[in-house]
Amino acid sequence: MSQFDYDLFVIGAGSGGVRASRIAASHGARVAVAEEFRIGGTCVIRGCVPKKLLVYASHFAHELHDAPKYGWTLGESRFDWAKLRDFVASDVDRLERAYTSTLDTNKVEHFHERAAVAGPNMVRLASGREISAKVILIAVGAWPVMPKIDGAEHCITSNEVFHLPELPQRVVIQGAGYIALEFAGIFNALGSQVTVVNRSDKILRGYDHDLTDRLLPIMQARGISFGFNRPIRKVEKAADGSLLVHAGEGEPIAADVVMVATGRRPKTDGLGLENAGITLGSNGEIPVDEYNQTACPSIYAVGDVTDRVQLTPVAIREGHAFADTVFGNRPRTTAYDHIPSAVFSQPPIASVGLTEAQAREVHGHVKVFTSDFRPMKNMFSEVMERGYYKLVVDPQSDKVLGVHMIGPDSPEILQAAAIAVKAGLTKAQFDETVALHPSMAEELVLMR
Repeated sequence: MSQFDYDLFVIGAGSGGVRASRIAASHGARVAVAEEFRIGGTCVIRGCVPKKLLVYASHFAHELHDAPKYGWTLGESRFDWAKLRDFVASDVDRLERAYTSTLDTNKVEHFHERAAVAGPNMVRLASGREISAKVILIAVGAWPVMPKIDGAEHCITSNEVFHLPELPQRVVIQGAGYIALEFAGIFNALGSQVTVVNRSDKILRGYDHDLTDRLLPIMQARGISFGFNRPIRKVEKAADGSLLVHAGEGEPIAADVVMVATGRRPKTDGLGLENAGITLGSNGEIPVDEYNQTACPSIYAVGDVTDRVQLTPVAIREGHAFADTVFGNRPRTTAYDHIPSAVFSQPPIASVGLTEAQAREVHGHVKVFTSDFRPMKNMFSEVMERGYYKLVVDPQSDKVLGVHMIGPDSPEILQAAAIAVKAGLTKAQFDETVALHPSMAEELVLMR
């Protein structure tokens, strides 16, 4: 009989933790997981999935507006925030049940309470119970950062946005990363007056400049206001519940909701890692090696808590690799090159591989191929938005180093293109591929 209560104890039942639990159990390990909130984690419960549903809902504003040009006669349309909010919440409930069922099916025991590390092989639950485990995996993810703002208690983050009692008429969003711009597009399309304020004059750092240079004026043309070099200093709440936002040196901005989206930090506070001799990194992250092992040999970490790449599919890969390595006798690591990413702004952008600037730093001279076109879907629209695709190519090997896109359905199209970049295909092989016509995707193989 084992000297430990479990072979593996996982702290955090998000995407990475659930995948690690399931795979480890399939290898014969006795597994338990503790989750202080809801099984499914940020992506499923209060992140990617419910946000994408809001994005889909907001698209109908444009579709309904353009419908008469396609021959449709529509009656008066009216948007009901509460109905959408409750539908999204019900789908989150469904997904939580599915994730819980996955754990049950694989005989993974789950504890619905907070857990912390009490030692190299010991976990302490909030109830006071101590549980021993041969291996401990930390998969608690990250948490929205709330800057030190006078009146921060009047602000919300992306965690709370899905539970608003009503659609706000005026929204101020601080930040210019993907979360900020996605919710700016959602609220704008649903009818809110949106102002984005940011501490710098840049949006979407890390994305190719040609995409961001095109996205900004499109968002402004859709009615979203931007205040650059204007970080929020103070938020005041009036007697009627409205807010007054003091940002930078400009005039105060009236708002009903103030959302802060200035990044996410590993959720390691109070986790007790010092009890196992683990020292956190400068951003609160857990340092790990290529096999997800910490400085304590019996403790591992995957996902956003390691602050390597904060993306759900990456956490899932890391969790799977961990379980195969430790319990499946199949040592595996996770590759972090050529990871595709998307911003579900309106219009969306998607990228994989090196940006033009990054490619020039690495390779010196590069070739750039572009396609600037008006999507067929926009032909009946009053909006003169154009699509733009860009290939960054190494002139020596002819390999496609990066693909960058802005326009309708860009994320859906990019997934297939990411396979080509990961496989190291050349520009000539793109050119040899017959175009699928009529489609926007065909532009990828028609650039000369």
